[in-house]
Amino acid sequence: MVICGISFLKSQLKNLSKIGVKDSKKLNPDKRTKLAYFLKQNCVSYKIAIVSVNEIDERINRKITLNRLEELKMAEIINELRAENIYIDAADVNEKRFGISVSKLLNFSPKLIISEHKADEKYPIVSAASIVAKYERDSIIARLRAIYGDFGSGYTSDRKTVDFMRHWIIKNKALPPFVRRSWETARNLEEELILNKKITDFL
Repeated sequence: MVICGISFLKSQLKNLSKIGVKDSKKLNPDKRTKLAYFLKQNCVSYKIAIVSVNEIDERINRKITLNRLEELKMAEIINELRAENIYIDAADVNEKRFGISVSKLLNFSPKLIISEHKADEKYPIVSAASIVAKYERDSIIARLRAIYGDFGSGYTSDRKTVDFMRHWIIKNKALPPFVRRSWETARNLEEELILNKKITDFL
């Protein structure tokens, strides 16, 4: 999981839309690459948090949810950037609750905190952070593909990713080392192919 925070002067914000900054999912890889480079070179500051599969899995032992882990990582980023106005893409179904939870983890008092769903579609500054995060994730995926082969996008909705995991488990009797064990799809495939339980037991 990759999370990014980025800071721009207020006077620069109007230029973000002009250069094509928008939700990273709506940009092709080449455009994301160019924008990510420009944003990192021209922002006041930015910080990227890369959360490893081990850290995501360990949260279970720590008895914290994935949403809480995101709150903690976002707070770390915000505490370092220390911007006056904070815009957050809320991970919780309750966007206000998510913002309040993050704000309680801060070691300073920003003037404004806005926590909303789909903030990366509404606010260019959040779009900018999503572009840098997506570029970093794409770079990580490319490095993993060079080692393990083409496993698709790495998302649950990608049939190539699921098929890759299925074939890997059949061959190696274990999950790929870069897959988080707490991922429901991974657990189900492990149960089906290693412990010989039918996948329909989980549907």
